[in-house]
Formats: sequence, structure tokens, C-alpha cells
Amino acid sequence: MSSTDRLKGVAQHLALAVGWTSDKALPTFDELPMFNDFPGCAWQVWGTEDQLGTVNLLTDEAVKKAAQEEIRTGKSVCLNWPINFPEKPVFGRKAPEHLTKTRSPPGITRDDEIHINTQSGTQWDGMRHFGVVKHGVFYNNTPTTSVPFGKVSFPDPLNIDPSQLKLGIQNWAQHGICGRGVLLDLVSYFTASGSPLPYDPWTTHAITVEDLKACAAVQGTTFRQGDILLLRVGFIRKYYASSQAEKDALSGRPETFAGIEQSEDMKRFLWDNHFAAIASDQPALERWPPPNNVPHMHQTLLGYVLPLPEHFMNNAQSSGHKAMGNANCLGGCASPPNAAALF
Repeated sequence: MSSTDRLKGVAQHLALAVGWTSDKALPTFDELPMFNDFPGCAWQVWGTEDQLGTVNLLTDEAVKKAAQEEIRTGKSVCLNWPINFPEKPVFGRKAPEHLTKTRSPPGITRDDEIHINTQSGTQWDGMRHFGVVKHGVFYNNTPTTSVPFGKVSFPDPLNIDPSQLKLGIQNWAQHGICGRGVLLDLVSYFTASGSPLPYDPWTTHAITVEDLKACAAVQGTTFRQGDILLLRVGFIRKYYASSQAEKDALSGRPETFAGIEQSEDMKRFLWDNHFAAIASDQPALERWPPPNNVPHMHQTLLGYVLPLPEHFMNNAQSSGHKAMGNANCLGGCASPPNAAALF
């Protein structure tokens, strides 16, 4: 690296250290500094103690504007898949268990007991879920060793160890995730002429930046800062169309899924459009597995700044105001969503 490049990097870090406010323009992807060998590091855009990342873009003003411009009929549509599905999850995760118990008086009084891996199905991936693997850090250069794991207990809600909460999913829940949603319906885009989908959502296939831009152009979709981007790629569509034997076999086969490409151009597209979050109906959001020697997108999206929900239904067939809540789980690394689209 030349002395000019080093000085440029120092200047960028100093500029970011002040922290972003809603009256300031965000840096472009290419203006963001490097973190070792990873470009586009958005740490310190919102300050060294920030735990929200791009959820900061969902300001009161942005939410109010979205509601005023996008809500027309008051109709609401649920976006998340029931936590029961898939009954046999991929990536070796625990299957969801739902037990209905009778109480006294028997039969007429009942309780539910639900045991799930928060990432077995429809979910928000949080900042504790996936960090920068090579360097062992989560968002804002938080060492993974500083974030505890194991059984979580909070007997006294007024006396909680802050380390138990660092980068927990509760930060997003307590802030709230509500804003203008834009859907890129890639399934409809690719099949509009009557042709079959040109890829199998259950095989490794890259959705490119060009695909996303072309779909947006055909739909007449434009983006603005703070949008929640939803991608309909086709996993759940195929799941419903598959036989029970195919559904059951999915968890036992090697994980291969369509998703966004792992590329600097994709990171640049996501950052420079300044999305607050990106959601998909696929199990992994990104093409899975990544090509050999290509880092996962998860580590630089979550590890740097951007929430990414997965297994979202995307029932809404157009853009609209999205209320994308999640469970308020203290110290959680992920959570089931409570997502709805309002039209």
C-alpha cells in the first residue's frame, strides 16, 4: 500500500469516527476503509459503540415518510413463514417442536410449549450469528471471545451483565424495524414470458447485481435510503411444489441453494443503495456454498453492518410499507420474525 493510500485510509477513519447523523450523506462503498484484507468496512459510521448497523437508517422521519407515501388501503399481509417449517431443517439445525399441553380443568385449558432453533426456519440473522471468520470479530471489531455463549439466564432484569447483551438481537427489536419495503420478485421476472425458472432454487446458483437491477427496471422499482429489500428467489415456492419425500430428503442432502453472488459489486450495490436490511425466501440469502476461496457474504454483511432475514415468505407482490419486527430475545444471535407488509 502506498503512503497516499495509507493517508487516505487514515482520513476516512477520522471522518467516520465522528459518526453519522440523518443530515449527513453516507460514504459510498469505495469511500469506506479496509479492515485488513476486507474492503468496505462500515464500522464507526455510527460510532464505535453502535449495535444497530444499518437499522440506524430507520429513523422516525423515514418511517413517517414511508407510512404517508406507501399505505393506501390499510391491508396487511404476513411475510414470515410459520416457525413449524421446514419440519426437517437444513444446515443440521434442531427441528421445531410444538407441544400442546392440557391444564386444569383438563381439556378446556391448554398451554403451548415450543422448542426451536431460532434459525431453523423463518428468521432474522443477528450480529452475533456470523462474524469476520478470518479475524475472529463481530460487528464494530468486537472479538468473538468477548461475547459469551451457553445457557442464558436473567434472574434479575434490573441487574444484567452488559456483556450478555452486546450485539444481541434485542437491540433491533427494541429499536423497531419498520420502514419502506421494496420487493424484487425474481421468480416473476424470470418466468414472465411463460418460460420455467432458469435455475433450481435448491441448487447452487448466483443471483447477480445485473439480475437485481434488471428486475427492478422491469418492475419500475426505485430505491431510496433506508429501504428494506426483499428478494423472492423461489425456495418456498419449490418447497410447496415438492413431494413429501423431497421435502423430507432436503435436510439430509448437501446444502446447495440459489442466492446473491459473493462479489465486491454485490456489496457495493447493497451499501451504495443504503438498504436498512435485505431479506430473502432462501435459507442462506447468498449463493450456497460460496465458490472455493471466496469468503461468505454473511461475514461482511452481518460482521460489518447489514441485517439479513431468511426464509421470508414475501407474499406481498409489490412494494409497500413493511413492519419487520423480531422477537425481543436478550442476547440472542437470531430470532423468529414478526413481519408484515402494510398496503
